[in-house]
Amino acid sequence: MDIQFWCDVTGYLAMTLLVISFLPKKLTAVRMINLVACLFFVVYGILLGWAWPIIISNTAVCLVQAYHLFVNKPKKTEV
Repeated sequence: MDIQFWCDVTGYLAMTLLVISFLPKKLTAVRMINLVACLFFVVYGILLGWAWPIIISNTAVCLVQAYHLFVNKPKKTEV
C-alpha cells in the first residue's frame, strides 16, 4: 500500500468522525469526537504535503476543543 492510500484513508476517517461528532446530545461527547476528527485532519494535511490551511484551521479547533474539555470544564448544577 502506498502513501496515497493512507492519505485517503486518513481523510475519509477524519471526515466521518467530523460528521459523527455532531450526532451525540452531550456536548462533552461532541467535543471529544470533534477533537479526534480534527487531529486526523491535521495528520491528513501533513500527508497531503503540508497543506497549511488544513493544518492551521484544525489545530486551532483542536486547541479550542481541548480548552473546553480539559481547562474550562462545565460546572455541575445542583438539582
